[in-house]
Amino acid sequence: MARGLRKRFRGVQAVDGVDLDVRAGERVGLLGPNGAGKTTTLLMLLGAITPDAGTIEVVGHRLPGGRSQAMMDVGFAAGYLPLTERLRVREFLRMYGEIYGIADPMPAIEAGLERFRIPHLADRLGSELSSGQRTLVGIVKATLHRPRLLVLDEPTNALDPDVASRVRAGLLDLCRDEGIALLVTSHNMVEVQRVCGRVIFLSRGKVVADGSPEDVASQFDRDDLEGVFLHLAEEHT
Repeated sequence: MARGLRKRFRGVQAVDGVDLDVRAGERVGLLGPNGAGKTTTLLMLLGAITPDAGTIEVVGHRLPGGRSQAMMDVGFAAGYLPLTERLRVREFLRMYGEIYGIADPMPAIEAGLERFRIPHLADRLGSELSSGQRTLVGIVKATLHRPRLLVLDEPTNALDPDVASRVRAGLLDLCRDEGIALLVTSHNMVEVQRVCGRVIFLSRGKVVADGSPEDVASQFDRDDLEGVFLHLAEEHT
């Protein structure tokens, strides 16, 4: 998927030679302390920023030239992305369904709302939603077109524990039922261990661990991923 990615901002090496693969149906957590290079790496994989060096191939398309084709098979959601406040949720999702080229988006919309247990939000305006509800709608939007790869940046950052649990269950169902590959960043290590079968830790822009949650924790002689995260965060300061 990515080989030798490098990106520098104002003299700071944000990403320094990152290699990354996500296979079909795989659930991968991209982890690390603030400033480790996670979001920069995601934005390069999405073609939103151009790497200084390295190669990227997403669902069979080489970036940047094949970005438009690749993004038709990619979904992206993040807790910080806004919704259109003057559209109702169903209208907002229909608009994106049409952008994705779905001839009749309504079945996919209803299925997505049910999957994440938010059909009661369908007629609400964007301005009437809480930040957590906006995040849920954003994930439904990102999965309407059945992407081959779903990329989530801190998807449950603003969610209450019960809603976050609903998101985890919905994501696991998607990956199992649709064969969607998942690449997710999160600071919630318990959540990552429940969702991801593989984790990649970044520190100072480099990959420092890649394996199952149990293997990575063992590599750092820690009991769990939270212990690994705290260890790397201490090194980062």
